Amino acid sequence: MNILVTGGAGYIGSHTCIELLQAGYNVVVIDNLYNSSSQSLKHVEKITGKKITFYELDIRDKKALNKVFEENCFDGVIHFAGLKAVGESVKKPMEYYNVNVYGSFILAELMKKFGCKTLVFSSSATVYGEPNVIPIKEDFPLSPKNPYGRSKLMVETYLRDIFLENESWHIGILRYFNPAGAHESGLIGEDPNGIPNNLLPYISQVAVGKFDKLKIFGDDYKTHDGTGVRDYIHVVDLAKGHLMALEALSKKSQILTLNLGSGRGQSVIDMVKAFEKASSKKIPYEIVNRRLGDIPASYTDTTFAEKILGWKPKYDENKICEDAWRWQQNNPSGYE
Repeated sequence: MNILVTGGAGYIGSHTCIELLQAGYNVVVIDNLYNSSSQSLKHVEKITGKKITFYELDIRDKKALNKVFEENCFDGVIHFAGLKAVGESVKKPMEYYNVNVYGSFILAELMKKFGCKTLVFSSSATVYGEPNVIPIKEDFPLSPKNPYGRSKLMVETYLRDIFLENESWHIGILRYFNPAGAHESGLIGEDPNGIPNNLLPYISQVAVGKFDKLKIFGDDYKTHDGTGVRDYIHVVDLAKGHLMALEALSKKSQILTLNLGSGRGQSVIDMVKAFEKASSKKIPYEIVNRRLGDIPASYTDTTFAEKILGWKPKYDENKICEDAWRWQQNNPSGYE
């Protein structure tokens, strides 16, 4: 089977490519390399011993994307391409709606044109906003608090309307929480441009001396230590979830909405301590003002994903930190 992976050179995309290739799928990747590197795909090929077909293009480029569909016959699409930083989305809302929403419209339009009706969409737990209770379940109210979350919800709504209009589609909407860690080979991992928006690469880059200290955004939340609590899910567990969703969708036309997370909440300080244990490095930090759009706590209930997919996360925060540290040690400057 041939699978198109949009944003496949990125952090989660590259790990998912490994799982697809190892499961026997043929993989085609499109990526504009805005916040990723084509080197990740070379490393994926080294890990798997299999080849990837790669097109460097922007998902909003309808003409170029149409050519990809003309040159390949796809059985399904896993859609990661998009912008993903909460804080940045508050500062650049137009850009987030343009890339995340318009790009998804173009993709779905071409999928329909070429008769490819299986799609796994990379959504986010940010669509829930600030929940009244936790853990978060799939039937909770949706009230995103920032443009990033709202852009994801817009695409979700669009996909549901597509399915209502034509129930021959096979659509999976995966709302995941905080991906972290790296492949245990140490050959691929998270390599953001500039100052990382996500916690683990920020901690890792402090550990290798790229930054002097970690900035912790707020210590006055109503959590056990005052810092924000999140659900950190190992990126390999997450990648396997995408593969299992693809397999579940292949059995019948349907639309699935699933949370993928560890099912446990860890604070920023908890993760700093876990990383210090894994790396034997002291992580200096300072407390700064909260970021716009952040919420106090968020973690999920994984019961539904386990019931529907048979999926259950395997790795904990210690494994996440061990693998993140191995990647950073082996690649102190990332893919460069």
